[in-house]
Amino acid sequence: MYKEANEKVREQVLAAAEGLPDDLLNRKPAADEWSPMEVLEHLHLMEAYIAKNLSKQIAREESEKASKKPIQLTVSRMVKVDAPAPLVPTGEFFTLEEMKARLAESRMFLDSVYDATTEDVLESKSMPHPVFGKVPLIQWFPFIGLHEKRHLKQLEKTIGKLK
Repeated sequence: MYKEANEKVREQVLAAAEGLPDDLLNRKPAADEWSPMEVLEHLHLMEAYIAKNLSKQIAREESEKASKKPIQLTVSRMVKVDAPAPLVPTGEFFTLEEMKARLAESRMFLDSVYDATTEDVLESKSMPHPVFGKVPLIQWFPFIGLHEKRHLKQLEKTIGKLK
């Protein structure tokens, strides 16, 4: 089930930032790179955005059924994907505690969307992805964990540059 896998990755993401001062977490290693906190903010924005759009798609009468996509490729950082505008971090200063609360909030939202429907509905509807095309709704839940795993590598690399 997606929840356990996503939770494991989330724990690794938070462990990477744990114990580091907020000023370091909000520092960019270079002008064109995200700070560790911006990576975390992006994860929160992405999860909330996907949960909101899944909820809308579930409520729609008509939604195209789609074949499963190779979403496991999300973890590879070989292909660079620019974040859509609503998912780009704001650059605002956050404490780790504030960001942990935001991440917990978006996770509860995602889980509530999943818990409020059935797998049959999730398998019979889809939502577009910028790389994979139409993705069955059921795959968007594990996609969140794969997306976080992708950014865990970025987070660790960024923190390494700042130390």
